[in-house]
Amino acid sequence: MEVLSCSSVPNINVLFLRSNCAGKTLNPSFINLSGLRKREILCGRIKARRRFSQPKILCRSYGGYVVDGEGSSVSISESGGESATKVQIPGLPDESNGESSAQISSCFWEWKPKLSVHYEKAGTENVNSPPVLFLPGFGVGSFHYEKQLKDLGRDYRVWAIDFLGQGMSLPVEDPTSSSKEGNESNGQDSSWGFGDETEPWASELVYSIDLWQDQVRYFIEQVIGEPVYIVGNSLGGFVALYFAACNPELVKGVTLLNATPFWGFFPNPIRSPRLAKIFPWSGKFPLPDSVRKLTKFVWQKISDPESIGDILRQVYADHTTNVDDVFCRIVETTQHPAAAASFASIMFAPQGKLSFWEALSRCHTNSVPVCLIYGKEDPWVKPVWGLQVKRRVPEAPYYEISPAGHCPHDEVPEVVNFLLRGWIKNLETEGSVALPLVGEPDSIGDANVVKDLEFAREGSKKSVSVRLYGSTSSVVERMITSLFKTARVKA
Repeated sequence: MEVLSCSSVPNINVLFLRSNCAGKTLNPSFINLSGLRKREILCGRIKARRRFSQPKILCRSYGGYVVDGEGSSVSISESGGESATKVQIPGLPDESNGESSAQISSCFWEWKPKLSVHYEKAGTENVNSPPVLFLPGFGVGSFHYEKQLKDLGRDYRVWAIDFLGQGMSLPVEDPTSSSKEGNESNGQDSSWGFGDETEPWASELVYSIDLWQDQVRYFIEQVIGEPVYIVGNSLGGFVALYFAACNPELVKGVTLLNATPFWGFFPNPIRSPRLAKIFPWSGKFPLPDSVRKLTKFVWQKISDPESIGDILRQVYADHTTNVDDVFCRIVETTQHPAAAASFASIMFAPQGKLSFWEALSRCHTNSVPVCLIYGKEDPWVKPVWGLQVKRRVPEAPYYEISPAGHCPHDEVPEVVNFLLRGWIKNLETEGSVALPLVGEPDSIGDANVVKDLEFAREGSKKSVSVRLYGSTSSVVERMITSLFKTARVKA
């Protein structure tokens, strides 16, 4: 194991250009997702350590931002039509008012030859505090947890990693090689992974759920060095639960943030060897000819900045959320020469050895603490999925935030950080400190608790409604209601 480099995270320079804004000052603090007008966005970045040569990124015609708050948006003060007690919670550290946030360091860890893992860390000076590890969703990276690193890093030792094949953990060399004759005759571009033969170091490389589970295990053992609280959003939630099921001795607790309950389209060769033989390719390099054509076609569509903007508009319920950095970081990743082939490997990789529900059952059997924090307005992982997890693990606290979408940690980080702090304190004190929104330090009661959490953000007061689900019976009732609502929407 070797930590290749480690430095503070560089600043991000974002320049917004509009054809009709001559002479007008643009303030990035007013940029949000609610507008539909077109503009060009120039995203330039200087990285702590360049792993490959890459030009600046020009994202053209992205209409996902408006200036000065114009356009419609979801109110962040809705409480779902129920009376709720208002609770004041801390906001994020406001550096403009002299509040200090934790410093973030950007590092690379060489796990295997040619496979370097990028990660960010904060709060490592808090030697007597428990470690917390964040796992990102599909298509993003450690940058998606900047608000957790800066805030929670003041109290805990915090890490966030990029999965191999994503973010800044994409390979530093082409995993395939091409003959000069073939390369010239086919007129291939500079994309990696489309060669004729696999390089020896990539002979078994598949960006699968099992690879990421191994990556997390070795990272905890070799970099962190002790059991952790592990937190995952979307795909990261699946990996977090899967990892905890396979390595309970390395986990102090698991928090799922709108965790996807499914991953992988193709059968696992160990679980279903006969069925797996039907599919000739399982994500290894090089890509077959038929897959190359499909990959280039699909990648051209989904890597377009306009498509990325559309996705962000879907998954964020509050369209006033500033996502300029998230947008530029995603676009930047798509410019990596290995991005398209890595995407293909991920999509064609086999399913894990355990399903989501099998992993959850194993965690329950091994008494791994689980906490559920879900955005109610998620268009992908709808509330019914979180409620199903709660029904199977009734002792797990389940917090439903509204309005919030698929990425509550980035949309309402104040609330997620508050809930995480409280849950960790409850476990660290063996229950002597009550769970967030629970009046007494005991088990969760039968009734649901609904409270409005109010916090300061950018000089104004914001609030969201948070529901803590009680007994299993109330969860079942809510599941039935949620299913009927989904059915009516589809009808």
